[in-house]
Parts: sequence; C-alpha cells; structure tokens
Amino acid sequence: MLWQGDLGNAENAIDRARSAWPKWASMALSARIETVRRFATKLKTQYEDLATLIARETGKPIWEARNEVENLLAKIDVAVKSFAERTSHRQLPSQPGLKTAIRHKPHGVLVVITPFNRPASIPIGHIIPALIAGNCVVFKPSERTPAVGQYLVDAFALAELPEGVVSICHGGAEIGQQLAAHEAIDGVLFTGSTRTGIYLNRLFADRPDKILVLEMGGNNPLVVWDTPDIHSAAVLIAQSAFSSTGQRCAAARRLIVRDTIYDRVLGEVRALADRLIINDPFSNPAPFMGPVIDNDSADGLTDSFLYLMTNGGRPIKHMSRPIPERPFLTPGIIDVTAMPKRPDVELFGPILQVIKVSEFEEAIHVANDTRYGLSSGLIGGTAEQYDQLWANSRAGVVNWNRATVGAVTQAPFGGIGLSGNFRPSGYYAADYCAHPVVSLEAEAPKAMIGIGLKDVGPG
Repeated sequence: MLWQGDLGNAENAIDRARSAWPKWASMALSARIETVRRFATKLKTQYEDLATLIARETGKPIWEARNEVENLLAKIDVAVKSFAERTSHRQLPSQPGLKTAIRHKPHGVLVVITPFNRPASIPIGHIIPALIAGNCVVFKPSERTPAVGQYLVDAFALAELPEGVVSICHGGAEIGQQLAAHEAIDGVLFTGSTRTGIYLNRLFADRPDKILVLEMGGNNPLVVWDTPDIHSAAVLIAQSAFSSTGQRCAAARRLIVRDTIYDRVLGEVRALADRLIINDPFSNPAPFMGPVIDNDSADGLTDSFLYLMTNGGRPIKHMSRPIPERPFLTPGIIDVTAMPKRPDVELFGPILQVIKVSEFEEAIHVANDTRYGLSSGLIGGTAEQYDQLWANSRAGVVNWNRATVGAVTQAPFGGIGLSGNFRPSGYYAADYCAHPVVSLEAEAPKAMIGIGLKDVGPG
C-alpha cells in the first residue's frame, strides 16, 4: 500500500480555506509568486521520488512518469508568465485627470477535482494559476491516486505555503459532491469524466455567481489521407491511440482512413501494435505501455471490445488480457465501418475503432459525428485539406501530421460539446482563476449636470 489516511472532511477543509483567503488574496502578487517558486524548487529536488511514486501508483512506465514531472514544472513557469500577460493590472487611455484601470480579482475558495491518469500535472495546471491569482484551493485528488495528491500538498507545506491556502480532501464521489455543493465555495475546477462534468453542470445551473470549469474526455477522430510515409503515419497513430495505455483524454479513439490506403495503413499499424512492449513501470527493456488503472477498468474495456465485435465490428487486432488477474491489456483494433450505430462514448483505454471512407468530405462528416469535441487530427493530405478540416472540425485541438496527445504548455487546452465548456486550461487557465474589474478613478470629485435641469427662480 502506497498511502493510507482518513476520509476527507469537506466542511473542515472549506472552513480552513475560507479563513485563509482574506490574507492570501491581499498578499502582494510578488509574494504569492515567490511561494509558488519555492514549491517548484522543492519538487525539483524531489524529482525522482515524485516520478517513482507516479509510476508505482498509476502503473505508467517510469519514463512517462518523468515526462509528467517535467510537464508539471513547465506548467508552473507558464502560469507565472500567463498571469502577467492575460490578467495583469493595467491602465487604458483616458481623459486628462481621469484614470481607467483594469484589475483582476480572485474568486475566493475554489475546489479542484482531478483524475488518476496524470495525477500530478493535471492538478498543478489548475492549482498554481488559482494560487497566483489569489484564490485558496481545496483539492480532491482521484481516489485511485491519493498518494500522489498527498505528496503535492505536503510539498506545498514544505514550501511554507500559509495554513489553509491549499487543503486536501481525500475520498470518492460522495466527497466530491459535498465539496461542489457547499455554499461557501466560489467555484469548481474539474478535469475528469463527462458523466461527472454533466452532474456538475446541472448542479451549477442556477448559480451564475460560481465559476465552473469543465475539462472532460473525448471520442477523438484521427483522419489518415494520402501520404507517402506509411510507417510514420502508423507511428503517429500508435502514439495517438496507445500512449499512456490509451488513458489520455486527447487520445485518438476513431481512425478514419481513405479506402485507397486502408490496407497498407492498417497493416503497418497492426505490425507496430504487435511490437509494443507491455510491462511493469520499471521493467527492462522499457515498456511502451503499462497497465490500465485497475481490474475494473480492464474488465470494462474487454467488455466494450466484445460489444463492438458482436454489433458489427470486425477485429483487426484482438484485445487480450496477458495476465488475467492484473489490468494489463494489449492494444485492440477493430473496424466499425459496417456498424449500423457506432457508440459515441469515450472508451478510456487502448481500443482503436477504424472507419473506412472514400471522400475527404465524408471523412470530415464522420470525424464530427460525435457529441464530444476535444481533439482531432489529420495525417497526410494537403495543406488545403488540413485547412478544410481545421475550419470544419468541432474540436479545441486540431493537429496536422502530429499525434493527438501531448498538449503544448504555452497554449490553451480544452474542448467543446461534451468535452468542455469553453474554459480551456493550459496557458488560458489564468482567465478562469480571476475576473476583471474596471474602475474609473479621479483624485477629487468634480462633476456638473449641463442639461435637463430646471432654471432656478429668483431668490
């Protein structure tokens, strides 16, 4: 067991944050940034310990866990820069003797709820911008990765963050519901499943006074068109579909392939998938994929692959369970072109559904045949075709000849539809962590009414 502790107390955590907020919000911005920098320094000195903990708790390969720590540290630097660029205090041109200022205020106490798949970098992507802006945070990590969540909060304490500015509240869905529904919070920053996101959206439907940020999953399409480099296309497909064992919100779930290159592309993808090493995080040679997060998830994914098979799907590469009692899965590839009704769901694992098309307009139509809208991409094709896909794709991230996974730290990251509510994280996280307040300022009151007054009579 990596960690054990008490179930969180939502009331106490929110009370501590509420008490800490006035002093934290009134602290100079430079002091808040200095505290955040100390936190980053602590994590740098504990780099390998944190990466090892991530690998052990999630099962992801150690090289991937190290990449997550690198991403986390980069997010801290970017959060400082983006706050200065997007939400800094500034003045606008104004009349003589009058100052027009735009200032940004924090919301107050924000609840941060995050998933298991990137248990360090995703929380930091919300928490650090919130702290820089002057908010206090109550953090509920996934109940599947409590150790990493606790590690981060302990690192804040070591960085001398004032008591109550960041609190942790361990638990499952019930604790999350208590935190989100609490009257004393000012908003929720959420990354996770669409089902939970919809619940939160309904919960906040009559509360426009509270900020709600939803970063959810995707049924992401990847279109493959004419390309002379079939091998590179297959590599990008494998990276998009099977990185992190398919447990990435931006992973490609649907591969849309032109019929004239279908056999060559799928032959190469299958051959590459057969070569992917699947093993424990620290095994040698280094694995490409570790397990999915737990046996329940593995059972659900094998059941989903069986459902696709029995409802018109044609297996190209069967998904298997190499060790029945453990959550390792081999990549599954299945052609669903002939399925009368393809399920529009996020299968959060290494399942790639393939659809064959003959016209590029049909490829765009199939790509958009989803309620989700996180990521999409094109491999091959022409610049004109990419522009056509970009213009018509309903997604927050659209790539050309690149994998669908791997967000750019210096850019926004988010989606539309069932993937998000137009509040992207990444470089744009500063936007939802503070709100603008405009003020017209003069050193002394001086005013008159020049029209619409009655004449003053004699005497």
